[in-house]
Amino acid sequence: MPRPSRISTAPLAVQLLREGIVESVHQVHAAVADSRGRILSVAGDAEHASFIRSALKPFQAMTVTATGALDAFNLTDKDLAVMCGSHQGLTAQARQVFGILWRADLEPGCLQCPIPAGKQSPLEHNCSGKHAGMLAVCKQQGWELSSYLQRNHPLQKEILNRFSGLLEMPSDEFICAHDDCGAPTYFMQLRQMATLYAKLASGENLEMERVVRAMTHHPEMVSGPQGFDTELMRLTQGEILSKSGAEGIQCISRVGDGLGLALKAVDGSRRAKYAAALHALRQLGWISPDIADALAETYLNLSNYKRLDMVGDISLD
Repeated sequence: MPRPSRISTAPLAVQLLREGIVESVHQVHAAVADSRGRILSVAGDAEHASFIRSALKPFQAMTVTATGALDAFNLTDKDLAVMCGSHQGLTAQARQVFGILWRADLEPGCLQCPIPAGKQSPLEHNCSGKHAGMLAVCKQQGWELSSYLQRNHPLQKEILNRFSGLLEMPSDEFICAHDDCGAPTYFMQLRQMATLYAKLASGENLEMERVVRAMTHHPEMVSGPQGFDTELMRLTQGEILSKSGAEGIQCISRVGDGLGLALKAVDGSRRAKYAAALHALRQLGWISPDIADALAETYLNLSNYKRLDMVGDISLD
């Protein structure tokens, strides 16, 4: 991916108003790219860098389709969706993850994601689907199970090579750290995240198409009831793919058009990234006013006294 000239404008400002008076302000950077990596719209700095966190999950899950593990263990699109998800640990979601392990002849004890506070099993961790998918690939490929989270493990090398290849960049240029669940995550620019999500939705290969179909057909596995990703994909009926990441990361694809949107709330605020995402989607014309209003009612109206307001545009002024 050739290095383009730096593109930046004023970032979006998300204001918390208490009875009409500004109480807090969040800054959000946003970038829209096409599948060739060209920046089409921006607010703030398209080269602002952060860890991609759980927004990497669709590309981690691609190894399950690319290696043949999905078909080898008779796994379904619903299984693939929970591998891409940051689920809520609901019984149905934990059972879906258990089913992946069962068909791959693996025990839940193989999962190396933590047991969430107040829960009984790592199956209830919001990253358990991702971990189950990783273990299924290791089982199918004959790779060591106990070290599947180590950066030099063949699985992690395969994941890194896959997304760095999509970005046409050497894999050793990416800074790696461990996510809260123990799996590697990577430091990258918003323009790179947006390009990945543009490619994901472009229909360029079967592995990506299957990931998109799984997530948009089974959005309840990606987050859960009242989850932003789930509700955005449900209301847009497959036209939009959405995946949140911790610390203010939000990545979105316009399915079929090969366009990707990536946002980062500088202070890591969840409420700010949702407000900015809806603002950008409305300005870009990716969602209808009715859908924008329905989602805004859920995610932007905080109480009788507080509300979120947006300042700024996503454009190439």
